[in-house]
Amino acid sequence: QVQLVESGGGLVQTGGSLNLSCTASGRTFSNYAMGWFRRAPGKEREFVSAISWRDDRTYYADSVKARFTISRDNAKNTVNLEMNRLKPEDTAVYYCAADRAMRSTVIRFATAYNYWGQGIQVTVSS
Repeated sequence: QVQLVESGGGLVQTGGSLNLSCTASGRTFSNYAMGWFRRAPGKEREFVSAISWRDDRTYYADSVKARFTISRDNAKNTVNLEMNRLKPEDTAVYYCAADRAMRSTVIRFATAYNYWGQGIQVTVSS
């Protein structure tokens, strides 16, 4: 079993920055692919970013590419999502997700992840 806890959300103005963190416990973190997803009010959950377990390759949704950066620190069991140039449309509940030894072909799909955090609110004011 893996437990995930997100931190770092909050309220920020358009153009500002936030850094989300997700701390994992319970298993060998380095063997897990890590992803971030979000759900905006009235919308479906969508993929934001992910980082592989094998080679730290990173993946981004087109809507956040060049603004968000994902990274992981296996020694601290954390994955970070640095969010810059935030826009009102980035407002959502952000979820950290994990699964073991995931293939890169499915890393963008929420259904591929078995472990999820509780979610954390990010609000970008206009």
